[in-house]
Amino acid sequence: MKKVIVIDDEQLAQRLMLKMLSIHPTLDVVATCSDGFEAVKAIQHHQPDLIFLDVQMPKLNGFEVLELLTELPHVIFTTAYEEFALRAFEAHALDYLLKPFSQARLDMAINKFLDHRTPQITQEELTNRIQLPDEHARIVIKEGHEIKIIPTSEVTLLEAYDDYVKIHTTNGTFLKKKTMNYYEQVLPPHDFVRVHRSFIVRISELTRIEQLEKNKYVAILKNKKEVPISRNAYSNLREKLGF
Repeated sequence: MKKVIVIDDEQLAQRLMLKMLSIHPTLDVVATCSDGFEAVKAIQHHQPDLIFLDVQMPKLNGFEVLELLTELPHVIFTTAYEEFALRAFEAHALDYLLKPFSQARLDMAINKFLDHRTPQITQEELTNRIQLPDEHARIVIKEGHEIKIIPTSEVTLLEAYDDYVKIHTTNGTFLKKKTMNYYEQVLPPHDFVRVHRSFIVRISELTRIEQLEKNKYVAILKNKKEVPISRNAYSNLREKLGF
């Protein structure tokens, strides 16, 4: 038997999915979930082989659920929004079912899962591929069993930290398994600027720029922290600040 979890915030969609899955005797639905937090807990507890995952849900969206998992099941997305299909397949989803879908279409996706022989994608590979739909506005952090949602409006500085990014906020510092290049692409360019290969700063946190020596500058933030500015980033910073 293959363990399955159905994740959808619409109760009607859950009931319909359970009815459609009931004709597959090799699948055992071990849980249903209505929001992202429930989904993360259920997946960690049951360790399913397959999840049917909606994208737009309360608290955490489908992509954020995947990013918080340590061990990844196979994923079939079920959603009414076709615009997330590319991101889903970049995350190596087995299939993407656009609601409303037929029994035949669901059966096709299930057969794809049962015949699937490709090795599972790792959590690190997944998180590097996914660009979350809302990550320009918020960052989801997992600390032990606690999940924190940090608005990017609270982020003051991002700093490279070995294989992580250290996210400095008005309420503390957090680590995220991402890359600086990822955040340079995702964060709003009118709010953030990369000043060094190891630093991205919120523009509004800058108080002044000091020249230490020829072609060597440092940015002074409101909290008095000094951040080096690389030679290549200096011209871009001048353009953003208009001087």
